[in-house]
Amino acid sequence: MLVDMACVLVFVMIGRSVHDHGVEVAGIGSTAWPFAVGVLVGWLVVALLGRSGATLVDGTLVVISTVAVGIPLRLIAGQGFAVAFVFVALGFLSLFMLGARAAFVGLQRVRSR
Repeated sequence: MLVDMACVLVFVMIGRSVHDHGVEVAGIGSTAWPFAVGVLVGWLVVALLGRSGATLVDGTLVVISTVAVGIPLRLIAGQGFAVAFVFVALGFLSLFMLGARAAFVGLQRVRSR
């Protein structure tokens, strides 16, 4: 879960920096909380399914939850919406959340040899 939260924070900091919103703690928190809630919901689903959270399938559940929960919460919080942003969020979070899991699985395989 910590790696997923770190991915969200990196995503938020890059986005805030690119859009000249600054990377102060309050701004990062304001932008990140909807996605952080999505990560928590995703991990709750993974836990309720009795899964480890480490597989690509688990990661996909977390990514989808992060975006599916995060975007509506952003709207409720008055943070705006753009269709392109949904795709950017899905792309970035998929690359990094799933990439972290793939790297972990790869390291496990190397260590077991």
